[in-house]
Amino acid sequence: MPEKLLPRISLEDFTQGNDDKKQKFVQDLGKAFHKWGFVIIKDHGISQELISRFYQKSEAFFKLPKATKRRYEIKKLAGQRGYTSFGTEHAKHADVPDLKEFFQIGQEVADDHPKKETYPDNIRVTEVEQFTESGMELFKAFENAGQSLLQAIALYLNLPENYFNDLIREGNSILRSIYYPPIKTDPKSAVRAEEHEDINLITLLVGASAGGLQLLNQQNEWMPVLPSEDEIAINVGDMLSRLSNDYLKSTTHRVVNPPREEWHIPRLSIPFFLHPIAEMDLTSLDQCIPEGETAKYPPTTAGAFLDERLREIGLKK
Repeated sequence: MPEKLLPRISLEDFTQGNDDKKQKFVQDLGKAFHKWGFVIIKDHGISQELISRFYQKSEAFFKLPKATKRRYEIKKLAGQRGYTSFGTEHAKHADVPDLKEFFQIGQEVADDHPKKETYPDNIRVTEVEQFTESGMELFKAFENAGQSLLQAIALYLNLPENYFNDLIREGNSILRSIYYPPIKTDPKSAVRAEEHEDINLITLLVGASAGGLQLLNQQNEWMPVLPSEDEIAINVGDMLSRLSNDYLKSTTHRVVNPPREEWHIPRLSIPFFLHPIAEMDLTSLDQCIPEGETAKYPPTTAGAFLDERLREIGLKK
């Protein structure tokens, strides 16, 4: 199915538009998340200069010697801060690791904050000037855009507009810079990112340096997701899917290997995984459960669900 059919909508219609534009955005976003689990957002308010700067800093980091990068791999942090080396993470039901390495930046709080133990310090990279600082700046920009998107989703689900605000304020969100190196030998069954669903509420993804991202549509066909340089792709994660009793679709997606003649081309991708606070109750909303039916999932919290999934994908023992 042609990629152009994936809806493209302007976030400014919600944040700056009149009541009619705002309501249309709410309906367009909700319908896209129900049908596709994905949408392309333009006019998102995230500085292109900031995005480009963090891309450059990321490229510089991943070019560092392997031994240097591994100094930033802190096993006890389960990949939630710092570097994770190539071949570590795999999809939930996959035996073969993905063809990627990555660096993660998380929520920061003051030393005397009650959540300090939950949110360890980010790992500062000394070899690449302003790498971590640029990442934190982009983290906050994504967080702001994500809050606006969740306000629209709250209205679509007949919740108060600010329903998610306190649940994502100082939430356990993650900015991940992912590097897929050139493929130098036959990868056999391994791919850059095996088919999977995201764990979190929503994921915000700026355009990658190369193609490869695909979603599995309702006809069980793989279709490409290609936001342009000034757009971001947004997809539903499992937490929002559980909350909506699967009404909003956490869609299976993957990153496929390029054609053999392009194996030498690396790929850099920067997703932002928007998480709530660990205490958030993910029990399915009553209005999302059809009359006479029961919820598809047992009650759980965001923290318990995240721990379970990190173990399944090999980041936590």
